[in-house]
Amino acid sequence: MAAIDGVFTDKAPKPLPQFSQAVKYNGLVYCSGNIGLDPITQNPVEGTVKDRARQALKNLSAVLEAAGSSLNRVIKVNIFLTSMADFAAVNEAYDEFITTQPKPCRTCVAVHQLPLMTDVEIECTAVVD
Repeated sequence: MAAIDGVFTDKAPKPLPQFSQAVKYNGLVYCSGNIGLDPITQNPVEGTVKDRARQALKNLSAVLEAAGSSLNRVIKVNIFLTSMADFAAVNEAYDEFITTQPKPCRTCVAVHQLPLMTDVEIECTAVVD
């Protein structure tokens, strides 16, 4: 049976004690949801939902790199928005970071509320190189 390994990098926000930034298992890395937190200040970045989506994707990129993967190896993405009015802006940020073909499978859903009163959270699963 393959081992389950935790992933941690100080280039992404520190996780709460209840979860890991990511776990690796059987050739895949499962990343916890990321909001647009600055990894140094641990505070949400100022600006628009697009700015926070960019930061969330930067955070995921750092976690994936620490796991031996990258955004180019992502196979599944889940996006949570507090307003579907932000769908287009988040897609613009997403398209800056997810550039390979085929595109990962993706789900985007509206939710009532997210941690720290943010407006976007992104999680993903990727293949480990």
